[in-house]
Order: sequence, then structure tokens, then C-alpha cells
Amino acid sequence: MSSRLPKPKEQPKAALLGLAFDAEDGHKRLTRGKNFLLAGGSEETHGVMQETAIKVNEQLDARGKKLEEVSSQELRDIVEDSLP
Repeated sequence: MSSRLPKPKEQPKAALLGLAFDAEDGHKRLTRGKNFLLAGGSEETHGVMQETAIKVNEQLDARGKKLEEVSSQELRDIVEDSLP
């Protein structure tokens, strides 16, 4: 008879995913960072996504929270405050 060890509880994980489809210059843009993955877009659009993702993380840090700890409403508020 084999004894099984209980599975450790997995911590919830969260990430922001940004996708844009307006690139017409042939460049493939991909940016990974803390809690986010951004793909595609024109140089301008991709830059806006980068700036927003970085500001979201700054706001989370200022609140002492992780992405997976905020409610969907709180995340909406943070993103709205982070848009350029």
C-alpha cells in the first residue's frame, strides 16, 4: 500500500495579455514583463500597451497587492487610472 502526500495548494496566478492588430510595417512586436505579455500592434499602439502595463504594476506595488489579489473592479479602476 502506498501512501500519497497531499498536493500542495496552488497559488492563483494572473497576467495581463495585450493584443493589437494594427501593425502595417511588418514588424513583430512582443514584450514580456512582470505580470504581462504584449503582442503585436504598431509602434505607437505597442508603446501605449507597454506604458499601461508598467503603470498598472506600479499602482499594484503602491497598493501592496499582486495582480491575482485584486478584484476585477479594482483592476478596471487601476487600468483606467493607468491609461495615457
